[in-house]
Amino acid sequence: MSAINRTFRVAAILLICVGIAGLTACKKEAGSAPAQRIPEVEVVTVTTQSVPDEPEFIGQTESSRPVEIRPQVTGLIKERSFAEGRAVKKGDRLYQIDPVPFKAALLSAKSKVAQAEARLVQANQNLGRVKPLLEEQAVSQKDVDDAVAEELAAAAALEGAKADLVKAKFDFDNTLITAPIDGMIERTRVYEGRLVSAQTDLLTIIHQIDPMYVTVSAPESFLLKRRRDIAAKRIQHPGVYQLRGTIIFLDSTTYPHEGILDLLDVGMRTETGSRQARVTFPNPDQILVPGQFVTVRFKGTVKTEAILVPQRAVQQGPKGPVLYLVMADGKVEIRDVQATSWQGNQWLIEEGLHAGEVVVVDGFQRIMPGVPVKPVPYTVAETAPVNQTTDTKTEQKK
Repeated sequence: MSAINRTFRVAAILLICVGIAGLTACKKEAGSAPAQRIPEVEVVTVTTQSVPDEPEFIGQTESSRPVEIRPQVTGLIKERSFAEGRAVKKGDRLYQIDPVPFKAALLSAKSKVAQAEARLVQANQNLGRVKPLLEEQAVSQKDVDDAVAEELAAAAALEGAKADLVKAKFDFDNTLITAPIDGMIERTRVYEGRLVSAQTDLLTIIHQIDPMYVTVSAPESFLLKRRRDIAAKRIQHPGVYQLRGTIIFLDSTTYPHEGILDLLDVGMRTETGSRQARVTFPNPDQILVPGQFVTVRFKGTVKTEAILVPQRAVQQGPKGPVLYLVMADGKVEIRDVQATSWQGNQWLIEEGLHAGEVVVVDGFQRIMPGVPVKPVPYTVAETAPVNQTTDTKTEQKK
């Protein structure tokens, strides 16, 4: 055997030995590798409790008493006495219609009353003279009857003259137009020199803004669900006219005064499929003005057996909110739920979850459905629910 062949044979034997030694070492390493650890997740066990049920609706403010100012007589506007857009008091001067023709009519009516009174006095005297003469047969019965008729006609004429006087005085008094209520007055629709017609032309409008009305619309779907919840005793309801309301402005600030629901429409509005309600709010500082859009949060109802979970437990799935649950076998399951509103820093779960179930709050990055986990109690302290609810308003804004 040549030297070259012996060299190749030795090298082959060495390679085989090295491979066998490496395989043995790999088997030893594989045998010594530790088992995979079961991931720990922080969980809470679901319980039920009673929480305030405070739905929110979009509403619009309106004055509690808008009063249209219209003339009671036809005439020329001589003077406007108010500043537009300012507060006015009951009895303040607003407009002066030219009083001259109405004063003349008043004086004429007074003179006619005086004439009618004089004719009645004369008729009474005539009747007083002819009655004794009838007994002496100095006059006929017809003369007496004529005197009686004349007295009655004079009395009737006096009543007609007095009626004309009342009308003339009414017209004259209404040439001065005053504010019938306290409130804020709009801009004027007419100016000096304008001929206005009685009970036809709109001069301006005064708005009483303390108290202030807020009108809201509740969708039919909400009302139907609320009726079912009350029937099933899932909600404690004090009655419609016991509900209170608070206002939340567009900048998320809260109005300092509470209102009271004092009107619920009899029927549904066919054009919107909703039912309107009116809430009355005090407005002493005139913060509210007509036409504002605000959010009204209703207070007074309590949701019994409500299920709350920490906010971070609710994840977003392809179809909406989902929760990760640890089942009895220790494995993870994903479940679709209906998370409707916030109570403080917790979600209110309407459907999909039951008392006693275990919900994952932290550790989502280490788990997936069907994987066994080791549940440990959630350690971060949760604050108690507060009386603030953020309801979804999709249906309300339709």
